[in-house]
Amino acid sequence: MTTEPKAAETRGNSAMRSLSRAIGVFEQLQRYDHPQRLNQIAKDCGMSSPTTLRILRVLQDAGLVSQTDKNYRIGPAVLPAARVFLEADPLPRSARPILQQLAQNTGLTASLYSRLGFERVLVERVVGAASLGYELPQGRRLPLTVGAAGKILIAALDEDQLADVLAAAVELKYEAEESTLKKLRERLPAPGEDYAYSEDERATGVVSVAVAVPARTGAVTESIALTAPVHASSREDLVARVPELRHAARRLADLLASTVY
Repeated sequence: MTTEPKAAETRGNSAMRSLSRAIGVFEQLQRYDHPQRLNQIAKDCGMSSPTTLRILRVLQDAGLVSQTDKNYRIGPAVLPAARVFLEADPLPRSARPILQQLAQNTGLTASLYSRLGFERVLVERVVGAASLGYELPQGRRLPLTVGAAGKILIAALDEDQLADVLAAAVELKYEAEESTLKKLRERLPAPGEDYAYSEDERATGVVSVAVAVPARTGAVTESIALTAPVHASSREDLVARVPELRHAARRLADLLASTVY
């Protein structure tokens, strides 16, 4: 009886674990605003420093990670991938003119977000006439539990799914350890509401309203938001824009459905 198939399976499982760890380190680097030292990266990834260092060196060889002194950050090899996505993927291409029209009609900043596991990422943004006073870089990883655009993506989840989202948010330090499902539910849209609202949640002095982009199958993965300074728009002002958001979200869903991949 040969043990070769079992040995091959073991090697395959080990390779998958190594790949999963490397992706985890790469994702963690994307969450930092500044370069980080090895010990901090290892701690945040829940791995030993030697293991983390080996992974960083492999990523560095591929240009996905850069090193300055003893600090590590995302490397230039991500730029070609980002360019291909922004120029060729139907999601940003279809959303761009829709967001431009929303920003022009409302004077507010229009944004498209996409869910990535237990986070969301800013895919496209068109700044309106009312300045937010800060810039949110395209591609930034953000929580699902805070901000209108995140909350609308998890509003329809059941208790078990929402518990997983909350646990991940705590692990990623988006939420405090004492956070509870009850408190999270209180922040989400009320039953029957198809939009989410936030004020001073993720950024001080900012209000936002968001709706989900209808999905043909499965759970929703994209949302469109309108954002403004708190001194420029009240809750009533933003909620009055929800019909325009719904129309924009339906247009985007229709365009994506008709796109030939």
